[in-house]
Amino acid sequence: MRYDYDVLSIGLGPAGMAVSAMGAEMGLRVCAVERDRIGGECMNAGCIPSKALLRTASLRHAVSRFPSMELGASRPPEVQEVFGRIREKIEFINSRKTMRMFDKVDLVLGEGSARFAGPHTVEVDGRRITARKVFVATGSDPLVPPVPGIAEVDILTNENVFDLDRPPQSLLILGGGAIGSEMAQAFRRLGSEVTVVHMDDHLLPFADREDGDLLQEALESEGVRVLNGCRLTSVRQVGGEMVAESDACGELRAERLLVAAGRCPRTAGLNLEAAGVEYGRGGIRVDRHLRTSSRSVYAVGDVNGFSLFSHSAMHQGMLGLMNCMLPGPFGLRFRRYPVPWTVFTEPQVSHVGELKRDLEGRGARFETVEARYGDYGAAIAEGVDTGYVRAFVSPRGRVLGATVIGEGSGEMINEWGLAMQEKVPIYRMMMLQHSFPTMSFLSKRVTESWMMDRMGSGALRAISRLLFRV
Repeated sequence: MRYDYDVLSIGLGPAGMAVSAMGAEMGLRVCAVERDRIGGECMNAGCIPSKALLRTASLRHAVSRFPSMELGASRPPEVQEVFGRIREKIEFINSRKTMRMFDKVDLVLGEGSARFAGPHTVEVDGRRITARKVFVATGSDPLVPPVPGIAEVDILTNENVFDLDRPPQSLLILGGGAIGSEMAQAFRRLGSEVTVVHMDDHLLPFADREDGDLLQEALESEGVRVLNGCRLTSVRQVGGEMVAESDACGELRAERLLVAAGRCPRTAGLNLEAAGVEYGRGGIRVDRHLRTSSRSVYAVGDVNGFSLFSHSAMHQGMLGLMNCMLPGPFGLRFRRYPVPWTVFTEPQVSHVGELKRDLEGRGARFETVEARYGDYGAAIAEGVDTGYVRAFVSPRGRVLGATVIGEGSGEMINEWGLAMQEKVPIYRMMMLQHSFPTMSFLSKRVTESWMMDRMGSGALRAISRLLFRV
């Protein structure tokens, strides 16, 4: 059978962009279908605009720290066209930068949703497109919990929060994960009264408790109210306020309600059955090479439910494209690659690999080695002495996981991810020279601490004295 294209991508978020741009550069005939905006959630309503908002809020908050830096007191500046400026930046990126990546890709934009008509065939507004390999990269939607009344009120999610004209006077955030924590700090620093309510017993439920508790302490020091272990039982609009009832925290009132309670894979309307693709509530089922139950269809990014991060989606897009050209035994297993993540609050919270609670839960033999920002001269002098670098290490020096909380952790965590991926033992990491006085020098301190603990052995001390005498 002759196909219109070698590769067809349904969706042009991070995963679909990787598939399409790389496939075209490899000389393949590529078509990409996107019903909304190129860049997906990350570019238009997620990672990029949220970091722009956090940066603006951080600059405004910096004024409140003037006295601690002996710069004199000053009032934070008034918040003006913050959201309008962010929207302008996103439009500039989309129109001037992103589109250049797809000069060699046939784009089908804004023409409605794509749906399967067979394993190799997709329909878009009555038009049939065939391809040898089809990639589903439709991403995910905000999860709105089934709280009574929530469907009848005007809620905010990541999809519309950046359409605001101004920060609300007060904001209730449902969810204490990455998005909820980031938006809590950003809006508090922009002047909103912020309350975070969620049903877990600590912030960042996907992290170790101590990590979430440290972040909670930082947020509360800035005036954010955090309510753990609370489940909303109803939501209603009363005049200009949202009124929420909870099982453990009573009545909560705020001008706006932001729902940041997780994500759900976007599979509705794809007619996956026509292609023989199996899926469930957790997303499209894939094998270790990202192929679905249909040999011609791959699912990459949030839609397979594996790892809901933009960088993971890009990586999966790359791996999936390579795997569709490789014989099965030579395929690249996507779970082989550790996925680092970062919550971009201040302090930043980053992790890669296994959590301490998971290692303890499976009875693994490991030790925890750490270095604290508060013990590092550069961090003290710069006023960023909150946090720690913590590694979980096997008896033979293999890195099982690492957490970095503090200034620059989003950059620092990648070194630990590379060590895990390439199986670099911690004593070899110690031999890497780190520029001083960067915060990443704390990672080197962790490796040195592990080695010094080894030197406490009586046998090693005896060998050292013998070698010195010889």
